[in-house]
Amino acid sequence: MTLSPAWLDELRARTLLSSLIGKSTKISKAGREWKACCPFHNEKTPSFTINDEKGFYHCFGCGAHGDAIRWMTDQRGLPFMDAVKELAEAAGLDVPAPDPRAAERAERANSLHDVMKAAADWFTEQLGSIEGAEARAYLDKRGLKAETIRTFGLGFAPDSRGKLRTALKQFGDDKLIEAGLLISVDDKEPYDRFRGRLMIPIRDPRGRVIAFGGRILGQGEPKYLNSPDTPLFDKGRTLYNLDLASPASRKSGRMLVVEGYMDVIALAQAGLGEAVAPLGTALTEHQIERLWRQVDVPILCFDGDAAGQKAAVRAIGRALPGLAPSRSLSFVTLPQGQDPDDLIKSGGRAAMDALLATPEPLVDRLWRHELDALPLTTPEARAGLRQRMGGHAQAIENGNVREQYQSEFRARFDELFSRRAAPQQGRRFEARGKGGSRFQPFERPPGTMARSIGGAGIEPLYARAILNGLLHYPQVIAAHAEQIASLSIADTDQARLRDVLIDAAYAGQSLESAAVLPICEEQGLGGVAHALKDANSLAFSFTRRQADAALAQRDLGMVIEVLSARPLLDSAISAATARLAEQWDDAGFAEQTRLLEERRAADQRLAELVQPDMD
Repeated sequence: MTLSPAWLDELRARTLLSSLIGKSTKISKAGREWKACCPFHNEKTPSFTINDEKGFYHCFGCGAHGDAIRWMTDQRGLPFMDAVKELAEAAGLDVPAPDPRAAERAERANSLHDVMKAAADWFTEQLGSIEGAEARAYLDKRGLKAETIRTFGLGFAPDSRGKLRTALKQFGDDKLIEAGLLISVDDKEPYDRFRGRLMIPIRDPRGRVIAFGGRILGQGEPKYLNSPDTPLFDKGRTLYNLDLASPASRKSGRMLVVEGYMDVIALAQAGLGEAVAPLGTALTEHQIERLWRQVDVPILCFDGDAAGQKAAVRAIGRALPGLAPSRSLSFVTLPQGQDPDDLIKSGGRAAMDALLATPEPLVDRLWRHELDALPLTTPEARAGLRQRMGGHAQAIENGNVREQYQSEFRARFDELFSRRAAPQQGRRFEARGKGGSRFQPFERPPGTMARSIGGAGIEPLYARAILNGLLHYPQVIAAHAEQIASLSIADTDQARLRDVLIDAAYAGQSLESAAVLPICEEQGLGGVAHALKDANSLAFSFTRRQADAALAQRDLGMVIEVLSARPLLDSAISAATARLAEQWDDAGFAEQTRLLEERRAADQRLAELVQPDMD
């Protein structure tokens, strides 16, 4: 009976490994994993870990490692099919009926594995032959040691159209073509695909050769030539060196992704064995998923040139939908004109370790890319930036992570552009008092029209909520001073308190929450401030006793923006309605409809910011 890899993956996904192992072994929670004394060897201190998310167990003492099926065969001693049937029954899966075609495919794949192993052995022999002298000189120039060459199984393909075909003739042309070793052209003799190249075997996670990469030794293109996709080899799903990098990654706790074969080999020789590489293409979604099975946050190491940076951005685009709590990517940018091999040769392993010590999180790398993409000197350009960042966040399928990215991007956008505007605001609101008083009179920013339109002012509940927020988070004042000043607050004492806070913000003081009450008391408004700070008002994040500071400041700014714009919006709606009453036309009706929709959206925005009462 032949079981497909997809079916076996589904079986593993439906089996909670900790529950399975916990039936016969005492386990205990350890962060996101489980730990136990290893059932495969005697020990007093637990070194056996179980990771449900990745679906494997590992013992750091004896090296035992496997998945649910391996547990059943190694610990329970069951034959493979019996283990599969018992797990399938527990998981509610039907074991597929025997498929003659699947058995035939499996038999063909096994025979192709034999072909690839024979080819790898033959290429290795050729590297040591007279014809392999140029390839050996190239490896010596790269500084590769004999042990490294053996570990990675490097070989050489002679510059001949038929030597490999002749050496492996016992397999037949059809098998060699199917394995990607020969090229078949209509009405012509098949000929060797790899000629005059250093040969780099590509292995599957079990260490079996499934394909080759060939590097040209002299002049010519392409510099690297890979095997085509075959029944054994899917370029978009394979990572070079994953078989050797996986155990190294479990020891180091990280996985590195570099751009090419020789980068991987150079890092391994320097003691960094946890590196893999895509195969001549940009990192795919399938490859990223494979990386996440190894570690939560792989480190992508790209060259500092334009091509390397584009590769980083493409990887981010493909990773965004799959981001999950604690699961992301991070980035290291190599010095301009250097690859990992160059860096190690010039600075030793310490130079690479220094870069890896402070990788750049995905969110920072994406933000930096978008900031650098286009000039942001106009409102339209800044609106474009905000729209692009919103689109990136929207691509994330996990709701919790998507919400965090949306909040992060809004906060960064607001902080950046309010900071850029600060020097101009500082000049506009320069204090002009006399006598060296600590608090100088504040020159009201432009906004008289908005104030006059306000009529009776904003609702008292909103006024109390905003002032409550400003007392707790006075850092918001400088970025929104003009909008805060434009709010028409009916209560005289509350309006005075608002003005005192704005005056203090632009009198050169660095406002902190603890400093606000003394300032208010000095101006005779201590009682008002205490009452507002302790008041129960609308349940926004910024009125909570315990709230995330960044979220609270962002929400406070948004409420101020909406309420300060409301008088102008109401005035525009009134004017549009009056014009329609005098003379109806489609354009006027469309404008009135647009304004009404804008007000509805603003009201909805406010409603969404009101939180359930959790205090």
